[in-house]
Amino acid sequence: MQQTADFFQQTSRVLTVSELTRSIRGTLETKFGAVWVQGEVSNYKLHPNGHQYFTLKDARAQIACVIWRDTMAPSRSEGRRPALSDGAKVQIFGTVSVFEARGQYQISVQIVQPFGQGLLQAKFEALKRELEAEGLFDPARKRALPKFPRRVGIVTSPSGAAIRDILNVLRRRAPWLSILISPVRVQGTGAAQEIAVAIRELATMTLAQLQGMTVSRPSSVETTSGKPSLLDQPALDIIVVARGGGSIEDLWEFNEEIVARTIASVNVPIVSAIGHEIDFTIADFVADLRAPTPSAAAELIVPDIIDLRRHLDASARGIGRELLNRMRDAQQRLDHSRETLRRCLGHKIENYRRSLTHALATLQARSPARELMLRRNRFTDLQRRLRDSPARVLENARHRFQKIEGILRVLGPDATLRRGYSITTDERGKLIQSVTSVRQKMKIKTRVSDGEFESEVS
Repeated sequence: MQQTADFFQQTSRVLTVSELTRSIRGTLETKFGAVWVQGEVSNYKLHPNGHQYFTLKDARAQIACVIWRDTMAPSRSEGRRPALSDGAKVQIFGTVSVFEARGQYQISVQIVQPFGQGLLQAKFEALKRELEAEGLFDPARKRALPKFPRRVGIVTSPSGAAIRDILNVLRRRAPWLSILISPVRVQGTGAAQEIAVAIRELATMTLAQLQGMTVSRPSSVETTSGKPSLLDQPALDIIVVARGGGSIEDLWEFNEEIVARTIASVNVPIVSAIGHEIDFTIADFVADLRAPTPSAAAELIVPDIIDLRRHLDASARGIGRELLNRMRDAQQRLDHSRETLRRCLGHKIENYRRSLTHALATLQARSPARELMLRRNRFTDLQRRLRDSPARVLENARHRFQKIEGILRVLGPDATLRRGYSITTDERGKLIQSVTSVRQKMKIKTRVSDGEFESEVS
């Protein structure tokens, strides 16, 4: 009874159902997070909105599960996703949550795989989700492959069928290609580290290093492991990572995180050619290009020499036709220009002929003999006028003088004085025209028709 009293004293605050459920939800989701659970499906129901509901149970317990329409991650191959039905044995991966409306805990499922498939597939899906969340699968970060590579590196087993398939295709399609093979183990413990190291070595190799090796042609291939380099400029144009088909266990080394992150970190485009067309590895998702088979990889990375020759022949014929058309066009334009030039020259010559005729007529109209005769006549006339000029000028002056003299006799001062007028000036001889300019005692001089006299103003 005492313990009950203490409990009630410690929990004096009364919680609502929602508060208690929310607290339980927080505790469960914080403690468990994402988990893998296996069991038998029962009460499976596909809701019309696309969500899937079922119960996962074993002999002693059960738990509600829900697969939201758009949240379950795709499986390793869409065609291999297990069909859910009552009684199916499955393994699920998801997060523990609480459905507060019913007060029950449940699992929000993200991955479903057949029971007994093992932890490899679970590990595959978990790493795939992690790398995808980091953006390593983003198409925007993938590099474009060169159209005409000259040097290709291959990371694969030197004794497998994959390298033979690749070399057969390259020998046929691109005999000019230089190939550098980095031999690695493609299966077994530690192979992933070898693959990652080989990729990094090829990606950082320089031309100087390649020149010190025997860089092989498709018809004669040798292998080398190369050495690491810190130079930024890669010598290879493409690196192919390849192996033949096999089970998930056989291909597992290409699902290791070290291989995926190495592919994403190098500066040379990577082509993955692992397994058969239905096989997918983590390396396929990270690589810049995924080829369904090693042979397909060889066909994808280089153009076919037959197609190139056909294209070159077609281009050569097209260039020949274009050159012929251009030559014909140039010849036609040359003929047109020649005809235009001929017409222009004809017009120019005609214009010059007309100008010359006009200049000749002008020269004839102003010949030196004619000009000399005209100037001699003008000189004779001027000589005559000069000879007759003094007498004429003197006679003309005499007539003008007589005329002025007659006018002066009629209108001059003497004629005016004879009509009874007089002219009065001051002592300085200045004409007096107004009484205002006269003062007392002033000496004045008066001129009349027959003489002049002086007087003093009183």
